[in-house]
Amino acid sequence: MPVPRRFDRRPPERDQTRINERIRVPEVRLVDEDGEQIGVTKTEDAMEMAREKDLDLVEVAPDARPPVARLLDYSKYKYEQEQKAKAARKHQTQVNVREIKLRPKIATHDYETKKGHVARFLGRGDKVKVTIMFRGREQAHPERGRNLLKRLYLDIADIAVVEQEPLQEGRNMHMMVAPLREGAQRPKPPRAFAEPEAPKAPVEAPAEEEPAEAEAEEAPAEADAEAEEAPAEEESAPSEAA
Repeated sequence: MPVPRRFDRRPPERDQTRINERIRVPEVRLVDEDGEQIGVTKTEDAMEMAREKDLDLVEVAPDARPPVARLLDYSKYKYEQEQKAKAARKHQTQVNVREIKLRPKIATHDYETKKGHVARFLGRGDKVKVTIMFRGREQAHPERGRNLLKRLYLDIADIAVVEQEPLQEGRNMHMMVAPLREGAQRPKPPRAFAEPEAPKAPVEAPAEEEPAEAEAEEAPAEADAEAEEAPAEEESAPSEAA
């Protein structure tokens, strides 16, 4: 027994643009086929003018007071609008977000395969969300996942830029990378991947000069020594005379 067809009961999409008899306001601000303003005109007179020129009366600004209507060939006008919309969509670039999942203890061969996938996605112009999945006791060592992301970043740094630095949420750690535009300079590495600066050598303090008071104390001591030697010489002088 054949399966009965299911009919689409949704009403067909209807063009909301009001033209000709569908314009029910008493007056419109009329624009002719050349784009020149005619002014506020009764809707009946505007429709009669459209019939005489074998054109349509199309409401182009329904929110205005009174609404703005124009004389034109509606079928041609609608076709031109569709072509403009199609051209606009053609020039738009659609960016997809891909996701690659890694484990902290990933094997070398698996890592190279995943890295190839990331490079291929970036080559297509897509963004890539790299996820590190932790299980069990691996959650106690988030630095392993961060080191793995750093390794991946260094391997693809020539074609990628980090849009979102590593962020841990629950059991997973995420990083978002995007393709590097042609001619753009290579950005600085993220803060999470920056190499720590080497400690600077301590600066030796200059030797302290001896205070002037010490020199002043030494000077009286030398003077006292000379004074003690002088009386000894005087005493020896009388003995020679005797």
